[in-house]
Amino acid sequence: VTLLLTFFVMILTTATVDGYELQLILSAFTGVASFDGGNTLQQGRLVELGNTVMSLPSMQKGRALDRARRTAVSLFEPEIRSKKVRLTEDERGLVISLAADAFFDVASAEVRYEESRDILQRLARLLSSEFLTDRTFRLEGHTDSDPTNSELWRSNWELSVARSLSIFWAIMGYAAPSIENQFQIQGMGDTRPLATNETPEGRAYNRRVDLIILTDGH
Repeated sequence: VTLLLTFFVMILTTATVDGYELQLILSAFTGVASFDGGNTLQQGRLVELGNTVMSLPSMQKGRALDRARRTAVSLFEPEIRSKKVRLTEDERGLVISLAADAFFDVASAEVRYEESRDILQRLARLLSSEFLTDRTFRLEGHTDSDPTNSELWRSNWELSVARSLSIFWAIMGYAAPSIENQFQIQGMGDTRPLATNETPEGRAYNRRVDLIILTDGH
């Protein structure tokens, strides 16, 4: 009964439990219901794994990505509400999408620092965190399908790459110099739309720079 009571108390506080801690908690209930055997809640050696949970690289990196997500939600709460920033996760990792219209003028790759300086500083602080020291970051520029200003850009490819680079240098203006080599830069043009390009709303949604904290597979 005491174990069950403890279990339900932990269910109510799962928001503060990291993935590896939750696994340790669940392992303590082996022997209850359909589980066999038993383990301890200490962060030591698990019998069935034959290893220390804290020493498993995949778990450590999974915790870092989860912590990055929680930190980003806290840092960018106002911008998420106003849709200047979007947070998603996919097979690539944690995706922080920056709405291009909040950072650039039409057909421009010059960052509007007055409007975006605070966001860029918070991004730099997140990426300079010690729990992301072994991660790789990718900046992907995306445009809508409208033709670009031919006097500035030959195509959306050039514009998307230029915007990725501009965001990169803007972040590095506030970030620790040591993270520079953790970045990849890509320009995707209009090849990865998130919405239809047939409406102004859809085109605005597609104009973005995605900052991705990559998983190991990418």
